[in-house]
Amino acid sequence: MDELLVGIVNLTWKHAAMWLVGGILVYLAIAKDYEPALLLPIGFGAILSNIPLSSAIGPEGPLTILLKAGIHTELFPVLIFVAIGAMCDFTPLIRRPMVMLLGAAAQFGIFATVLAAAAFGFSIQQAASIGIIGAADGPTTIYVAARLAPDLLAPLSVAAYSYMALVPIIQPPIIRLMTTKHERRIKMDYEDQQEPVPCQVKILFPIIITLIAGIIAPLSVALIGTLMFGNLVKESGVLDSLSRTAQNELANIITLLLGITIGATMQAEQFLNVKVVFVLGLGLVAFIFDTIGGVLFVKMLNLFSSHKLNPMIGACGISAFPMSARVVAKMALKEDPTNFIIMHAIGVNVSGQISSVVAGGLVLALVS
Repeated sequence: MDELLVGIVNLTWKHAAMWLVGGILVYLAIAKDYEPALLLPIGFGAILSNIPLSSAIGPEGPLTILLKAGIHTELFPVLIFVAIGAMCDFTPLIRRPMVMLLGAAAQFGIFATVLAAAAFGFSIQQAASIGIIGAADGPTTIYVAARLAPDLLAPLSVAAYSYMALVPIIQPPIIRLMTTKHERRIKMDYEDQQEPVPCQVKILFPIIITLIAGIIAPLSVALIGTLMFGNLVKESGVLDSLSRTAQNELANIITLLLGITIGATMQAEQFLNVKVVFVLGLGLVAFIFDTIGGVLFVKMLNLFSSHKLNPMIGACGISAFPMSARVVAKMALKEDPTNFIIMHAIGVNVSGQISSVVAGGLVLALVS
């Protein structure tokens, strides 16, 4: 009889609070369609891990085994980057390489937040992991946190993916605050986005980027290498079936396992404390400052250029691909139904994907 009541006897208000948190994430995934592939398994994983004496976690629990095999070894982030690389189209970036500067500028919030987090008393390793949230790149956040701050892995991962899902809510008011109506209506040349890119260039691009990024930040090779490998598989033209598998089956399976495993780390004892509140708040600050940094950099470029850029595309320098590009393109159309900047926004967005990985490698190198 005691065995049947053990769950009730050990139940606390903290468990119930985490059920509520998990339920909110599931609600946002289903009712609001906010990154359902991630928030739903994260939310349900949180519920599973907060049932008293749950067999899903613990030394022999399947979710603990997945945590050790997929997160602690950094296998899941690496595999998900293969899938992301196969989904990415770097053609807009190749046509206009200068947008790499916009992607780099949008990483400003990472380093600003590292200083802020350190000022609040976090260790430099924890501060660096918190700052990476600003890149809006879930796999990179997990990769860095698993190495530098495993104790904060749960809140960091939840913050990164939650803010990615909330891009349509967070970015528009920041962009409107930082730009004028006239700036949001700036039209950009579309002809240069129609020029064909030779297949040889598309094949060489991931190889060259891997070499350059690897030399600049060797600790980023695991992520940038797998990202570019996925893209090379796609652009090679001889591995169509593998490319489709990476984009669909691999992406779906790893996303599912990654989400529920991250959710399983959200145990009440580690999650319900003041430190987590600071982590979530500073992560939002990093996200906001990354957006501001990208917009301000474009505005600065416009001071010295006769061909004006729409400052809104600077906000796409974060790594939330392709959500951020879609948000900015919709904002441009809302201001002027004839203003099509989607291709320019996509170019900046994919450059942000690359820049966030390099930034993660630089942070690891500096902190390590």
